[in-house]
Amino acid sequence: QVQLVESGGGFVQVGGSLRLSCAASGHAFSGYTMAWFRRAPGKEREVVSAINENGKFTKYADSVRGRFTISRDNGKNTVYLQMNALEPEDTAVYYCAAGLRYGSPEANAYDYWGQGTQVTVSS
Repeated sequence: QVQLVESGGGFVQVGGSLRLSCAASGHAFSGYTMAWFRRAPGKEREVVSAINENGKFTKYADSVRGRFTISRDNGKNTVYLQMNALEPEDTAVYYCAAGLRYGSPEANAYDYWGQGTQVTVSS
């Protein structure tokens, strides 16, 4: 069992940066693959990025590749999402998720979810 808590969201201008953090507790963090999802009000939840258990492999949605970087520190039980060159289209609630199958784009492949953190990018 894993509990996840996101932080770092907020308001930012177009072109700005934010770093999201997801702190995990309750189970062995290193045993889970992690992902960041986001959901805008008018859209379904979509995967943003994923990272495997030891951090060696990563995946990115086409819309964020080159702008966002996912990383993890298993010693701190934390996964990060560094977001640069933010665009209005990045406005969404961002969720971190833990699961057992690396890189799945489907939300139902993940077993544990945080409550989300709001990111708002103004134009």
